[in-house]
Amino acid sequence: MKAARGSVVSKKGTPWGTIIAVVAIVALAASVIIYYMVQSAPKREQADREAAAASFAPTAQDPDPSKRIPGVVTATYTGSVHVLPTERVNYDKTPPFGGPHDQTWATCTGIVYPTAVRTENMVHSLEHGAIWIAYNPQQVTGEALNLLSVRAKDKPYTMMSPYPGLDKPISLQSWGHQLKLDDVNDPRIDEFIAALRTNPNGVYPEVGASCDAVPGQFDPDNPPPFDPSKPGPDAKPMDYKGSTSAQGENGAPAPSAPASPTPTKK
Repeated sequence: MKAARGSVVSKKGTPWGTIIAVVAIVALAASVIIYYMVQSAPKREQADREAAAASFAPTAQDPDPSKRIPGVVTATYTGSVHVLPTERVNYDKTPPFGGPHDQTWATCTGIVYPTAVRTENMVHSLEHGAIWIAYNPQQVTGEALNLLSVRAKDKPYTMMSPYPGLDKPISLQSWGHQLKLDDVNDPRIDEFIAALRTNPNGVYPEVGASCDAVPGQFDPDNPPPFDPSKPGPDAKPMDYKGSTSAQGENGAPAPSAPASPTPTKK
């Protein structure tokens, strides 16, 4: 009897409550870790891409490393030639990467615009050292669009927008430079950005100019829309000298500017 009582007393119940609580905590911790790893993967992968492209950063000895990137097209444009918000420019390239432009720049502080933006504002941002990532919205969608967006989102002096009718899936622009590509995984995307974004070696006209939003002139949440129509006969040519009442920055008039724009050269 004593042996029987001893065996009953010494036998303890299994602590199922504690076990279940521990399992739940471990499962929760694992799910949090997995969620973090999945959500942070694009940023971590982008950091790796940027590290791989670091050799394309400009130096005094290598002022324009984009010259080493296959496929980059260059052109020379005069800066600080402005048009009014009601005027269009008959650009020589699609998308353009230089030439006359609106007196107010598009916000380029790591903005991913969900809709196409007026070209004349986007070109002004290039004059300030920004990179414009344009893409064909019919060819770049889903995960490819997400991967491309990581290159621009929250990155200084960078902006991204759809460009309807683009002849390639992707087109990168900086002032006087362009690179068109087929694949969002192409390492030349990050090389182009590393070489040309705020490159201080004279590759764009207005070193140190702002990319911030211009209150009352450009609303990044409601930007002026892209006009897909062909520029009309009143569009300004590439050799236009500028509308005199549009020569100030941020939409401010030029000092002692006439009230009406200068007629287009014929």
